[in-house]
Amino acid sequence: MKPIAKLIATTLLGLAATNVVAGELITVYKSPTCGCCSAWIKHLKANGFEVQAHDTSRMDQVKQSLGVRPQHTSCHTAEVSGYVIEGHVPANDIRRLLQEKPAVAGLTVPGMPMGSPGMEGARKDPYQVLTFDGAGNSRVYADY
Repeated sequence: MKPIAKLIATTLLGLAATNVVAGELITVYKSPTCGCCSAWIKHLKANGFEVQAHDTSRMDQVKQSLGVRPQHTSCHTAEVSGYVIEGHVPANDIRRLLQEKPAVAGLTVPGMPMGSPGMEGARKDPYQVLTFDGAGNSRVYADY
């Protein structure tokens, strides 16, 4: 393949992968009083996701029904394309998950680390995005 043809093909493939995620619907479950959850939703929308938010006072039941183990919990829980997203996961990592389609239940940022999307402020703590499976196993997906 000629170099220019290869460049064009690679560029088009990259654009196609980006378009697969653009406008992807994420369903978010959150407490009606949680401000950082609303800030995370704004982060998702600013990054091209369509968000459907549901306020509920039964977050423990939502997490349990979606297979989120206690060691992986945060304040809000979401679903996108068959994956569970728990906590302040950056939009870029969700995009990567949807492109790579690994055999995992989802992604989590346990707790509420300062500096993660929706938890912005003067302080920025290091944190990790983890994959998790139905058995409660996890692996590092990204470091911040």
